[in-house]
Amino acid sequence: MIVINTKSALQNAVGEYKAKGKQVGLVPTMGALHRGHLELIKQAREENDIVVCSIFVNPIQFNNQEDLEKYPRFPEQDIAFIQDFCDICFMPSVEEMYPSAPTEKYDFGALEQVMEGAMRPGHFNGVCIVVNRLFELVTPDRAYFGKKDYQQLVIIQHLVKSLHLNIDIRPVEIVRDVDGLALSSRNKRLSAQARKEAPFIYRTLQTAKDNSRYLNPQELQTWIEKQFAANKHFQLEYARIVNADTLQTIADYNECPSVIICVTAWLDNVRLIDNITIK
Repeated sequence: MIVINTKSALQNAVGEYKAKGKQVGLVPTMGALHRGHLELIKQAREENDIVVCSIFVNPIQFNNQEDLEKYPRFPEQDIAFIQDFCDICFMPSVEEMYPSAPTEKYDFGALEQVMEGAMRPGHFNGVCIVVNRLFELVTPDRAYFGKKDYQQLVIIQHLVKSLHLNIDIRPVEIVRDVDGLALSSRNKRLSAQARKEAPFIYRTLQTAKDNSRYLNPQELQTWIEKQFAANKHFQLEYARIVNADTLQTIADYNECPSVIICVTAWLDNVRLIDNITIK
């Protein structure tokens, strides 16, 4: 694996592979890599000739400056973690990615007016600015995104469709620890005690899925909210039962072919997100 820090060097390296007819898979990350990222990379390895992994903490997708400053960064460990699975690791500086203030504006319609989009205005525009710049640099055949950040996945799919990009967006299943906690770079910020409490989120989602057999969506949302209200360790930000394609709340499970429960909650001053498909 080679580590590249500049856009020009990245384009040159990928261009050489493309000239030989190689298929390229892209895995965009913000570092602090874990087994969830590795699953993205392994799937990319299986489906492409060449794998490019980017590691870049994107400042323009953070609404909270403190959250940006606290975001875990382990560049040397990250390189060692993926060196046997990737061909190129792209690790640019902020100045390299943004030599001037970005001005791109994307319209995601109703997709960004709910859940993460409502709580973090401008977040998805920042995500899509960096992702589209990576698409332009790498021109991948396929790009890999985890289902844990489900709303992000749907918005990236919308971005590719709206820009008519010839890129196959490949969703990858959530990777969980043995106790059910969805793997996330932010988990590293949890205290030892909070880490013991964290699997409550997934246990609640699993029970909610079972309860969906006899509770309608609004009743199920209320049930989830009560579970979190009764747990002193958590502060629930939102729980939504939504159409998996439009991300809009539903009144009846039969409204759409696929339904997902999305939850965001605070634990030990760390914001955790998770979801489960119930239909």
